[in-house]
Amino acid sequence: MWITGASSGIGEALALQFAAEGAKLVLSARRESELQRVKVRCVQAGATDGEVLVLPLDVADEASMPAAVESVKTAFGRIDMLINNAGLSQRSKCVDTSMAVYRTLFEVDVLGQIALTKAVLRQMLQQGSGHMAVTSSVAGKMGAPYRTGYCAAKHAVMGFFDALRAEVMDHGIHVTTITPGFVKTAVSDNALRGDGTKFNRTDSNIAKGMDVDKCAAVIMKGFRKGRMEIAVGEGIEMHALWLKRFFPGLVLKLAAKVGKPDEAA
Repeated sequence: MWITGASSGIGEALALQFAAEGAKLVLSARRESELQRVKVRCVQAGATDGEVLVLPLDVADEASMPAAVESVKTAFGRIDMLINNAGLSQRSKCVDTSMAVYRTLFEVDVLGQIALTKAVLRQMLQQGSGHMAVTSSVAGKMGAPYRTGYCAAKHAVMGFFDALRAEVMDHGIHVTTITPGFVKTAVSDNALRGDGTKFNRTDSNIAKGMDVDKCAAVIMKGFRKGRMEIAVGEGIEMHALWLKRFFPGLVLKLAAKVGKPDEAA
């Protein structure tokens, strides 16, 4: 069980859920100290110390991925599941957002996910089995202001993994897309402003969002049921997933209002 973005938020919560079930875990993110903290929590939740591998990884560093895959294979012999959970958000108007920020969003949220998936996919094809998952977003289904780059990246991720699912379904490989709504994580704090600096604020929608452990439990239930797509959230944004099809104008108005950061309201 390899989870990227495992140092906090949904990734950490999923790691704890899998630890409680006795899974062998690979925890990846950029901050090794935070990964070590999560490892301690995983062991406390029921995992065996020797079966939790801390593997620092920057998903934007494609060159490091072959060695990372080999490290996992050396430790556990195979890779049965990869959860592409690393990601970066945005809080800035299009006109104020530098192209460098747009490129960063795509490197982390799209190309990084594709590169690691490709590296692991070869192993799964050799095994004849495996499970790929990616944490996308409701933003991968609809647009929201101040998130033009983020929405574009998440739409791209949904397209890639939907296509991959059709490509590998006859090879014993299952593909799951996860579309969270507002969940209580540091996603807005870590989001990029138009100049590339951190937003450093928690959106009120995020603060009032779904508890991250509850979110992880819903995702785990979706995995067990073999769902191709797992929508998870409790707010009005979740209704947009079906409302957009029948009432696109209404969803546009809701997105314009709900998606606006507090400081821009």
